[in-house]
Amino acid sequence: MRLTLDERTVYLKLAPWEKALGLMRDISVAREDISEVEVIQQPLREAMAAGMKVGLRVPWLVYVARTMRLDEVFIVRRRVPALSFTVSNHGALQRVLLSTPRAQELALELRSS
Repeated sequence: MRLTLDERTVYLKLAPWEKALGLMRDISVAREDISEVEVIQQPLREAMAAGMKVGLRVPWLVYVARTMRLDEVFIVRRRVPALSFTVSNHGALQRVLLSTPRAQELALELRSS
C-alpha cells in the first residue's frame, strides 16, 4: 500500500495482492471530506473488535479487509501505528484505518488542512 497526499486528495494505492485478498480497490478521498484524524497505536486490536470483515484476516498479524457493511477499511499490521480518519461523501465508506510508520506525520498534515 502506498499513501499519497496532495493539496486536494488522499490517495491509497493498493498492491495487487492487497486488492485481491482484501476484496477492494484503490481509494481516493478529497481532503475536504476527511475529518476526525487520529493516530492509533494498536490498530490490530481495533480492527479485531470491529466485527465481521471480508478480506484477508490473520489475527494478531495483519488485516486487509472491510466490514460487511463496507463502511470501514482496515489495512493494518502488527507493531505499526495507524492513521485513522472518517470520510464523508464517499458512498458507504465512513472510516479508514491504515498502518504506516509515518502515521503521526500524516495526521499532523491532514489536521492542518
